[in-house]
Amino acid sequence: MTFLRGDLLVDGVRLAYRDRGTGEPVVFVHGTPSHSHEWRDVVPRIEAAGHRVITYDLLGYGRSERPLDRDTSVAGQTALLGALLDELGLDSVTIIAHDIGGAIGQRFAIAAPERVRRLMLLDTVSYDSWPSATWRAIIAEHLDRYRNLSQWEFNALLTRQLEMTVADKEIMTGAVLEAYLAPHQSSLGPSSFFEHQVRHYDSVYTEEISGELVRLRMPVRILWGARDQWQPLDYARRLAADIPAAELVTIPGAGHFVMEDAPDRVTEEILDFLTVSP
Repeated sequence: MTFLRGDLLVDGVRLAYRDRGTGEPVVFVHGTPSHSHEWRDVVPRIEAAGHRVITYDLLGYGRSERPLDRDTSVAGQTALLGALLDELGLDSVTIIAHDIGGAIGQRFAIAAPERVRRLMLLDTVSYDSWPSATWRAIIAEHLDRYRNLSQWEFNALLTRQLEMTVADKEIMTGAVLEAYLAPHQSSLGPSSFFEHQVRHYDSVYTEEISGELVRLRMPVRILWGARDQWQPLDYARRLAADIPAAELVTIPGAGHFVMEDAPDRVTEEILDFLTVSP
C-alpha cells in the first residue's frame, strides 16, 4: 500500500514515515484525498541523488494514527510539521508540498521562515480556491450522512473524485487506484475520511495568510499541471505574482496529481530546484 516503513511518535501521536538518504534534508508533504503513496515514483530518486528525504502521512491519513481528540486541520498539521522537524533534530529543510500539503507548507514558511530553505508548491490549494464544488456540496449537505455510506458507495464516490485528479484517466485504475482507496477499506475508513479530511476542507486557512505571502523570501517554485481540474492555473499565476521572486513552471498534459501524470518531469524539477542557493 505504501513505501513508508517506520513509525514515529510526534507530540503524542503516531506518524507513519520514511527517513532515508544522506545530505541536505528534504520533506515531502502530500495532499488529499491522498497519502504518501503519491510520492512513490519521485522520492526514491531524490534519495538516490544524494539527499536525506523525509516523507510522512499526515495525521489522520494513510497509515498514520487517526485520533478523534486531535486537530487534523491545516492549522493542526502545520504545528505537527514543526514538531516532526523537532523530533528529527532538523533546524531547516526544503519543503516539497502538494495540494492541501501546500497550504501547510505556506503557513509553516510564513510562521517559521528560518526553518524553510526552499519551498516548492505543487498544484496547491490557495486563497479561496478550495474546496471544490463537489466537496463543498458534500460539506453543506451534512457530513453525517456521508459518514454512514456503505463501503461500496464510499469507494464509488472516492473513485469518481480520484479519476478527476489525473489527465490520463488510465493511470487512476487497477493497482494505483486500489492503493489510494486502501487506507479507507475498513469499518472506520469512510467515517475517518470525512472526519479527518473532508471536515477540514476550509479556505479560511489559506485566505487568512494571503496578505502574508509577500513575506516569503526563500526560493519558491510553483509547479502546476496545466490540465488541473481542481486548482485552476489562474491561482498558480496569482501565487507567483504575490510571492517575491517565485518561479512558475507549468507541465503540459498533467492534472492535479501532477506526480502521477508526469513523475519524470516532477523529479527533474525537484532535483533542479534543490540546486538553487537558499
